Amino acid sequence: MKNANRALLPFLLAVCILLSACSSTAGTSANTSSNDQSSTISSQVSSESASTPEAAESGTGSSTGATENVNSTFSSPFSLASVPAYSKSPYVEVNGNQPYFTSSELTTKAFETYSDLDSLGRCGVAYANICKELMPTEERGSIGAVKPSGWQIAKYDFVDGKYLYNRCHLIGFQLAGENANEKNLITGTRYMNVDGMLPFENMVADYVKETGNHVLYRVTPIFEGKNLVASGVLMEAESVEDKGEGILFCVYCYNVEPGVTIDYATGNNQLSADTTQVASGSTSTATSTQQSAEQTYILNTNTHKFHYPSCSSVQDMSESNKQTFTGTRDELIAEGYSPCGRCKP
Repeated sequence: MKNANRALLPFLLAVCILLSACSSTAGTSANTSSNDQSSTISSQVSSESASTPEAAESGTGSSTGATENVNSTFSSPFSLASVPAYSKSPYVEVNGNQPYFTSSELTTKAFETYSDLDSLGRCGVAYANICKELMPTEERGSIGAVKPSGWQIAKYDFVDGKYLYNRCHLIGFQLAGENANEKNLITGTRYMNVDGMLPFENMVADYVKETGNHVLYRVTPIFEGKNLVASGVLMEAESVEDKGEGILFCVYCYNVEPGVTIDYATGNNQLSADTTQVASGSTSTATSTQQSAEQTYILNTNTHKFHYPSCSSVQDMSESNKQTFTGTRDELIAEGYSPCGRCKP
């Protein structure tokens, strides 16, 4: 019997070793499964964060030049409380004229993002890397169907073009080719649109056309509380390839109109008490913009003037700034254009 037991010992030892090996293999298999699941979750997170410029730079973002709509909130040290009260200048430099970009945001990948409208229908941050790839390749279309938060039709004889409010592009059409994108249009005064924002848009457009470089560009509408009309916009830009040598600014443009008092909660407006000029009247509907007959005009996207096709100024216009528009005169004025003083369309 003792001899038999001794004969069984090697067999029992082999069985134990085999069972131990099987247990180890099962554990390895379970760990591998767990790692695969973690990898899948990580991939989902990477995909969800691909709308950031950093993701675009690494090649994990959307296709180059794609327009994205995101729930975007821009957090920066900027505070409206630090901005001085409006005093005759349409804009003021903030943060020492240095944009709030970080070095990791600077990229040569084309992108543009527009925040979803909030619960009050208000626009958020518009952010893009401006380059020739994003600039418009077709004629500007109508944006008259878009009614931004706080939108009203109001006319004053002393306002350039007479219309108090324009549908202001956060990122100008000449920079990204966005037409009736409701996530890129706010209710802005003629003064802010033409005297405040346009000079900076022209500066960026001219730079990109001349150099072929990229300009990181962000416009943030600043709403106080539940106001439907923005108090102003924060505009930031930095040229990428030359690290700000060509374009570098950080300004706040006031959404005001000299001579007019605006209720930013609603968009209601009236003649300022210290203004002697008389308003030509206002209406709360947008139908008046459609009353004049449609016809073809030639737009100068640089000067924001519109002309009859036969106007002699059209011959002097740069082809890159020339666009054909078919619609009403009032619609163009409401979009921020003013009639040519020569042909008087």
